[in-house]
Amino acid sequence: MVDTRPDQAAGGYRAPQVCNLVGITYRQLDYWARTGLITPSLQQATGSGSQRLYAFGDIVQLKVVKRLLDAGMSLKKIRKAMDILRAELASERPLSNVTLLSDGKTIYAAHSPSEVVDVFRGGQGVFGIAVGPVQEELLGEIHRLFPERSTSDEREVAASNVATR
Repeated sequence: MVDTRPDQAAGGYRAPQVCNLVGITYRQLDYWARTGLITPSLQQATGSGSQRLYAFGDIVQLKVVKRLLDAGMSLKKIRKAMDILRAELASERPLSNVTLLSDGKTIYAAHSPSEVVDVFRGGQGVFGIAVGPVQEELLGEIHRLFPERSTSDEREVAASNVATR
């Protein structure tokens, strides 16, 4: 089977291309690579005149870091979260294994739809509830237990659920 990922077909992405794709400056990219936040997986810089080559997955991780910065997270917190996730997931590319959520104060890692943890609190679980399915479940239970009963509130909730689909 032929690998058709963009980084394999083009031999990777050079720093100017990465900066344009991610929306960061060369100085930021260089600093992040030198300090180990996100390093290029295809080719490291080996001295003056050499070029770093980034894979598509590297660019995805860089874009996530940029979005966390845009959401108000400090680089210090992002770096700490990356270190924690690297250790927790035993991966040099931890952002490819999780979905990150942030409220601007902390970072949550969703390993699956049912597992969300606060990265900074040593994996303390976070409880989340999607209200729509709860409403539908409750309507079903009410109709099952009281088939003759249908209040206007229930009809409004059911109608709004149908309208938003």
